[in-house]
Amino acid sequence: MPDKRLRPFQKLLVANRSEIAIRVFRSAHELGIRTVAVYSHEDRFALHRFKADEAYHVGKPGEPIRAYLDIPGIVQLAKEVGVDAIHPGYGFLSENAAFARACAEAGIAFVGPRAEVLEQLGDKVTARALAKKANVPVLSGGDAPLASIQEAKTLAEKLGYPVIVKASMGGGGRGMRVVHTADKLQEAVESAQREAGAAFGISDVFLEKFVVRAKHIEVQLIGDKHGGLVHLFERDCSIQRRHQKVVELAPAPSLPDDVRQGILDAALAVGNACGIDNASTVEFLYDTEAKKFYFIEVNPRIQVEHTVTEQVTGFDIVRSQILIASGLALNHARVGLEQSAISTRGYAIQCRVTTEDPANGFVPDYGRLSAYRSSGGPGIRLDAGTAFGGAVITPFYDSLLVKVTVSGLTFDSCATRMERCLQEFRVRGVKTNIPFLLNLINHPQFLAGDVTTRFLDETPDLFRFAARRDRASKLLSYLAEVIVNGHPEIKEGTGRTRSVSDGVYASATG
Repeated sequence: MPDKRLRPFQKLLVANRSEIAIRVFRSAHELGIRTVAVYSHEDRFALHRFKADEAYHVGKPGEPIRAYLDIPGIVQLAKEVGVDAIHPGYGFLSENAAFARACAEAGIAFVGPRAEVLEQLGDKVTARALAKKANVPVLSGGDAPLASIQEAKTLAEKLGYPVIVKASMGGGGRGMRVVHTADKLQEAVESAQREAGAAFGISDVFLEKFVVRAKHIEVQLIGDKHGGLVHLFERDCSIQRRHQKVVELAPAPSLPDDVRQGILDAALAVGNACGIDNASTVEFLYDTEAKKFYFIEVNPRIQVEHTVTEQVTGFDIVRSQILIASGLALNHARVGLEQSAISTRGYAIQCRVTTEDPANGFVPDYGRLSAYRSSGGPGIRLDAGTAFGGAVITPFYDSLLVKVTVSGLTFDSCATRMERCLQEFRVRGVKTNIPFLLNLINHPQFLAGDVTTRFLDETPDLFRFAARRDRASKLLSYLAEVIVNGHPEIKEGTGRTRSVSDGVYASATG
């Protein structure tokens, strides 16, 4: 049992859902903290509701997203039930400065960076300026949001095609468009502005030079309220589809040691310039042709892919977040985060298993899981939300079913373990991206660690799938059909079956 005399908070609410809510509950429980879940009407049967010590309904029916974005409602609920800390998870309100400020005004600890940090890092243009001030290289691009199409055309000509249009706010790949020729620029800018406005409420976009052959490298930082800051090494997030991460690796394979150290040092410089005081991630692009790296942005929250860093370093990042939010320093004995004590051992790979159909353009699939059998065994970590037989996958939220993280002493053994793990899964009732993940994990270029952000776009073999046999489901369907409707070759009332070869009747039992 946890020693409740040492717990940093009495009661913690997670303003989120599904697997990340469950992930936070687990670390909070180990710290002796009572946990509180919130759930929308559409999530009333979701697993995270039942994993917490207390759970409360928020929002109105028919508003599945707005329920988790209701700052006044969530803060008021937290006050009413005696919550003294709120963890926002990722997505939803995790980078919302107004939410962090509302928590502070209510006397509730926000488990994340302070509001001022969220404000300055929420705008990618401002973050670029901070990186420049810290003498960290940034990609050539605009220093302010685009004011007109003409300005975009002028800047694009100066940068040279291809360029990339990026939303100033938000993330998740939304509001991003790669432009290869001048005639496509206006359409891309206007499309990105519409998408950014719909997703983040702010339609500002800016231009950057697009790096064709790049690795996407990100560094996990953790800071405290006393000026301390450390890194937990890097992750390789180069395997992306439509600018959204699919598979993550730690540490980054085939990254030159001098480049790795340069990126780690640059991440700390950016973190110090921003005043990072909780978990954050600094993201970079490494141009594999020019052998140079460039700052992209800072995500001041826990990341979906934090599990690979936890597996190779042994540190519980969420636990550290909670302890730091309570006021403890990094070098406090309960936190134990001193740079000299942080190292990596072996490798880890994370695959995001989603309810998407890879044979149909990754269209999300919904329905009831008629069967669900997951994997396990040595070196396997599963972070799942509503993933069990009988669970209903709704169209209201992200299609993530389970995050599979494997670890091993070598990259090859890690990849082999992931292949075995994915093969063990049996999911029926909805389609998943597992066939695509198996193709990817077994691809020679992936196994060599030699992939860039263009890997999926340039490798059509990944999207060729063998027909699914699904013998068990077919057999069960056949038996059900015979039980209900009878066998077409059985003569009614005789118990005898016709021989197809000679037309005579034989006993149905022998």
